[in-house]
Amino acid sequence: MSATLVIQAEAPRAAAAPSPVRLRLTRRGRVVFGAIGTLLVAGALAMLAAIGAPGAQASAENGGREFGYVVVAPGESLWSVASELDSTTDPRDLISEIVRLNQLEGSAVQAGQPIAVPLRYADEPGVATAAEVGLD
Repeated sequence: MSATLVIQAEAPRAAAAPSPVRLRLTRRGRVVFGAIGTLLVAGALAMLAAIGAPGAQASAENGGREFGYVVVAPGESLWSVASELDSTTDPRDLISEIVRLNQLEGSAVQAGQPIAVPLRYADEPGVATAAEVGLD
């Protein structure tokens, strides 16, 4: 009896298909991605609000009232303008408000310069309208 040895060649194995990788977000990851999304939406809304509501339309926002203006006289400073407008308040607070309202870089002013004053002072003596100071 003779034994026959049969050798079978194995077919080359095909590369195993990689199993799909599942990405799992932890609770911390969800919080981070949620915060990023919230910040993006809030930023977009803030940008739209800034574009849609320019500050130049103050008369429409304030019931048709316009800002009053004070023309700076020679030798006057914002301190003297603020003191003349309202002697009962601290001039520093009013100066700060005037600087923000007029978008000034500092508190220095020049003679003849029209300075917008807060709306509550629009009816004070010495305060003129935009048309009266030539801004209209």
